[in-house]
Parts: sequence; structure tokens; C-alpha cells
Amino acid sequence: MTELTYLATPYSHPDAAVRQARFDAVNGVAARMMAEGQHVFSPISHGHSIALAGDLPTGWEYWATMDRRHLGICTRLVVLRLDGWRESVGVQHEIEIAEAMGIPVEFIDA
Repeated sequence: MTELTYLATPYSHPDAAVRQARFDAVNGVAARMMAEGQHVFSPISHGHSIALAGDLPTGWEYWATMDRRHLGICTRLVVLRLDGWRESVGVQHEIEIAEAMGIPVEFIDA
């Protein structure tokens, strides 16, 4: 089975510029990981553009069911420690879900 990494990072913020910066940062890390041959799913990379196109909510509450489903098929969770990761409701839930599913959790810096 091919390993699939779920790449989590904080996203929600009242300032759209902060959300964009977080999106850009996680895309850069995901691209680097993929260039190294890793298979990566980044919910922020996937959801940011869709949220903008559909004027959808950007908070964990809206994306939780989909993110939980994606996490369930991943073999590890990697948390990108951008500013706000400890306070991020979504990141903390993703860690809890991964731990409950027995999915290893790793932490990296940008």
C-alpha cells in the first residue's frame, strides 16, 4: 500500500491575508514533500480555492466531516507548525482524530 500523508496546518483567521499566507506556506511544503516522492493530501491546499470559489465557510465546523474522512485513509498526520497551530481548533481536532485512529503524528517547521 502506498503511504499517504495528511498535511495539517492552521488556516482559519479573520484576516484573509493570513489565510492566504497559510495556504501559500502549506502549498510550498506539500510541493517539497511531493518532489521527494511522498504522496500528500493537504486539506488547506484542496479546500482554500474551493471555499473562495463557492463563498464557503473556512472554519473547522464546515470541513470537519470531509477532513475526518480524508484523514481516515492516510497513514500519517504531519502538522506544519505555522504560527497559531497550537490554538487552531482544526489542527487540534486532526491530532485527536489521528491519535484515536492509531495514525502516527509528526511535527515539522516551515
